[in-house]
Amino acid sequence: MKVAYLTGEYPRATDTFILREVQALRKQGLEIITCSVRTTSVEHHVGPEQKAEAAATFNVLAAARRPLRLLLSHTKAMRQPRRYLRALRLALRTSPPGLRNHVYQMFYFLEAAVLAEHLRKHDVDHLHNHIASSSCTLAMISSAMSGIPYSFTLHGPGIFFEPVHWRLDAKIETAKFVSCISYFCRAQAMLFSASPHWGKLHIIHCGVEPERYSPGPRSDRPTLLFVGRLAAVKGLPVLFEALSLIIKDHPSALLRLIGDGPERGKLESLAKEMGLIDHIEFCGYRSQSEVAEALSKTDVFVLPSFAEGVPVVLMEAMASEVPVVTSRIAGVPELVDDGVSGILVPPGAVAPLSDALDSLLKNASLREDMGRAGREKVKREFSTESEAEKLKRLFEHYSSVKN
Repeated sequence: MKVAYLTGEYPRATDTFILREVQALRKQGLEIITCSVRTTSVEHHVGPEQKAEAAATFNVLAAARRPLRLLLSHTKAMRQPRRYLRALRLALRTSPPGLRNHVYQMFYFLEAAVLAEHLRKHDVDHLHNHIASSSCTLAMISSAMSGIPYSFTLHGPGIFFEPVHWRLDAKIETAKFVSCISYFCRAQAMLFSASPHWGKLHIIHCGVEPERYSPGPRSDRPTLLFVGRLAAVKGLPVLFEALSLIIKDHPSALLRLIGDGPERGKLESLAKEMGLIDHIEFCGYRSQSEVAEALSKTDVFVLPSFAEGVPVVLMEAMASEVPVVTSRIAGVPELVDDGVSGILVPPGAVAPLSDALDSLLKNASLREDMGRAGREKVKREFSTESEAEKLKRLFEHYSSVKN
């Protein structure tokens, strides 16, 4: 069976779980080709795996910008006029209101023919999309135009803020199945779709490869680690405030930030204004192996986000036997058992975050107990290999199910 994977940008340093899923499915016998709407910038190619995937990935937008390629793709698609017109009607029917949105929807329709031709050329049996926003719109229209069935992985939280704009209902209706990363995610999908389609909503966790991670010798300096985009939604100003409180009892504490993003400059200025420049290290993007090494030297992993799905980086920390402190939101409690593998705190609350970090930094045996419990939870329920096997079974099952 040949499956095409599509997402907005692939590969990205922030979405290594998609790359791992692709690799796991290949090991289990599926032939996977990768497609990306846009070309990722070189800073996302942080390791040999990303560079190899980038070189082998088809970039839809780059191909669609070639006038002859675009014209030929639509000419070939018109040889099946019913499908072509069905795809056009679907694009028009699912367009959000407003002239600008209609223009974007027509761009997706134009790109859909280019993707459809690429899928036909490579004899693809099934199209699978990650992230249910614009790239999923492209997948939905391309599926209608090509006759190749599609499915998608639903993450959140962004899509749940604008489910009507992105026509989540239509995507669930037209997809063969939907892979939901958590029960919370599945419940949101049920909220925004008709009940006859609930049976196609399946729980498939994002996962990690536990064997990649292991604890190592900790630094003499109490070390906290954050990995993620440097953006407001991750709650970093709140974390800085909590850090300013705990350094009174832990004067040598260090917070390492791995990642980059639109607010890095503001956050660096904020760290200076708060007198935390000696306690915060901005590391930028790092490869999977570098993140694993940083985790092995970390005392506590912290992710004080305001909105998340089920963060894969929490799984990576837990697999490294690092206790986690994170927000009690969305699907996070399905991963982190409060008081067992980590501590859940109210989002946006400085004092509970500070207290949780302080209690862990003061208690090495508690850190060890939570670290061991976290690794066992990840091995048992969030392994890339086992979750990819579930996804493979869905591909195989729905390939035999007629609409």
